[in-house]
Amino acid sequence: MTTTASPEFETKIDFIYLSEQDMIRAGVTDMAACVDTMEEMFGLLHSGDYRMAGANNDSHGAMIMFPEDSPFANMPKPTADRRMMAMPAYLGGSFGTCGVKWYGSNIENRAKGLPRSILMFTLSDADTSAPLAYMSANLLSAYRTGAIPGVGARHLARKDSRVVGLVGPGVMGKTTLAAFMATCQNIDALKIKGRSHASIESFIAWAKESYPQLTTIQSVDSLEEVVRDSDIVTYCNSGEVGDPATYPFVKREWVKPGAFLVMPALCNIDEAMEKHDIRKVLDNTGLYQAWYDEAPKPAHHYIPVIGVRFMDMIEEGKLTLDELEDIGKIVAGEAPGRTNDEEIILMSVGGMPVEDVAWATWVYRNALKQDIGVKLNLWDTPVLS
Repeated sequence: MTTTASPEFETKIDFIYLSEQDMIRAGVTDMAACVDTMEEMFGLLHSGDYRMAGANNDSHGAMIMFPEDSPFANMPKPTADRRMMAMPAYLGGSFGTCGVKWYGSNIENRAKGLPRSILMFTLSDADTSAPLAYMSANLLSAYRTGAIPGVGARHLARKDSRVVGLVGPGVMGKTTLAAFMATCQNIDALKIKGRSHASIESFIAWAKESYPQLTTIQSVDSLEEVVRDSDIVTYCNSGEVGDPATYPFVKREWVKPGAFLVMPALCNIDEAMEKHDIRKVLDNTGLYQAWYDEAPKPAHHYIPVIGVRFMDMIEEGKLTLDELEDIGKIVAGEAPGRTNDEEIILMSVGGMPVEDVAWATWVYRNALKQDIGVKLNLWDTPVLS
């Protein structure tokens, strides 16, 4: 049975589609604005004006898992970095929107000339759930991911930081360096480690063109060379998950006093880095608690970010929950940022769908102002209501 909506309500729903080129025109690659937007998002995260999935409203998302052996010939295999997941969130404050990112990842895509991950984002009205925009999300995701280390550097790196040590000359490495360059005005040197000569040379050419203030760019062969004498250290590489002994690691003896280490990818640390005098900061403690509840144990074997190792350390009695700090509390001014030039600070970046909602909302509103995108119609009056 169909019904007609009451005439005092507007039932027509239009939304805009934003291609990758539309997203660029609407400002998705504006890293300075992205860092500021992520900082605002962290303030809302700290105040509690947000929701994500899961029992504690802090889940990374819902992932489809594939079996090793399936009787169905067309079912995807659980190959390296194979992920299909939905990442929903609501964000309040000046945003007041909700949305979901659909995340598909397959490392074998590269052989087909495609990115490892192909992502789309739906931004919706938080009251009616009507779509506002459907948008290409590879750049959206990449820039919001890189911006988080930039927020960390703004509050936790030494103001005179000059040297960045970076592992992983890929997309995440580019956006993370972009965020450091947007927030730390004295950076003039870069050390980089990668798997292939071609990827390193491509990254160096991009860095020279994008940031002429980098007067020294050096390709190094070891993790130790990346870390030693660096003011800011970040690991942005991908890799096999399962054995933390194979994850890129940090030894305390390599780390200079006053260094800021921010890790948005696989990472492990030695026992000296686990000590209580190393400040340990998270993008959101609840995210790691949700991950820990959802994963087999030890959880770091399954989720390779260093904040999950912190959760395992709590279980092992090596760390207490109150020793972990949230960047949101620091951004809100309710906890100190860097307190002296000698302290070593290690920050974990896990990635959250509220970040996607924040940056998608900013880009969407910019697109509306500039009349960017293709208007699509969902319906004038719904057939079923």
